[in-house]
Amino acid sequence: MDSSAQARTRALVLLNARSGTGCGPERGEEIAGLFARSGMEAEVVLARADEDFRSAMDRARAAGTRLVVAGGGDGTQAAVASHLAGTEGVQGVLPLGTLNHFAKDLGIPLELEDAVRTIAGGRELAVDVGEVNGRIFINNSSLGLYPEIVRERERQRMRLGKGKWRALASASLHATQRPHRIAVRIESEDGAQARRTPFVFVGNNRYTMEGFGIGERESLQGGELVLYMGRRSGRLALVQLALRALLKRLDQAGDFEVVTGAGFVISTSDPRMRVATDGEITMMDTPLHYRIRPGALRVMVPQPPAAA
Repeated sequence: MDSSAQARTRALVLLNARSGTGCGPERGEEIAGLFARSGMEAEVVLARADEDFRSAMDRARAAGTRLVVAGGGDGTQAAVASHLAGTEGVQGVLPLGTLNHFAKDLGIPLELEDAVRTIAGGRELAVDVGEVNGRIFINNSSLGLYPEIVRERERQRMRLGKGKWRALASASLHATQRPHRIAVRIESEDGAQARRTPFVFVGNNRYTMEGFGIGERESLQGGELVLYMGRRSGRLALVQLALRALLKRLDQAGDFEVVTGAGFVISTSDPRMRVATDGEITMMDTPLHYRIRPGALRVMVPQPPAAA
């Protein structure tokens, strides 16, 4: 057994108690059992706050545990990735959230037992991560309309007790009730341009923005950021855009302006802005400095299919 495989026989498993499917002690015991049956020793930690994640990862680092498994949705995966990017640590993915975009784009099985098998018997893959003002994102970052929708969604969940999907639909409708355009100046490798747009969306590698694969990525190893800006900003246009997205009838050329590069600097007239990174909202100082970090994160993914 080589040293890297030997290091993967022991893992720290961080479960987000606030994930989309919920994680309690019983789920923790179930997951520990699955790892044991796969021949791995796993320390399972049920984390309810950011400090739980940080302290557990500090202990793992001190003990020489190289493999850290994130159990939760994309926000949880990004939180663990922010600690592992640029290190020799390896991330395992248990997709226990609502959408699980990171897992899907890497071809990681969504069934719990299969995901554990992937961690135990898969291969390491070095993937890119994005960064904005020092904050890591594994999927995307955005400003403008989307952070406002997320903020309203959480307000409705907390204060009105709505479920996540109902709150999201209601928040999206609420956001289109008023005009929303931001003035941005975008500096890239190709020069600078000024625009007024309802939103700016920056993807860690290229997203499919039309057809039946909307919101998916073919690769997380392309070494580029891809910036999308909405071309239309009126209320009716935004409602139509949302409907076309749901019906998978987006037209990338007609609906978005696209800029690619290794990095961007986005300036606005506001000294601080709400910025979404993998669904989490943060107030950031402007200008916003985006960059791609090629191959900065090691992740366990399935073995390639056997040759016929």
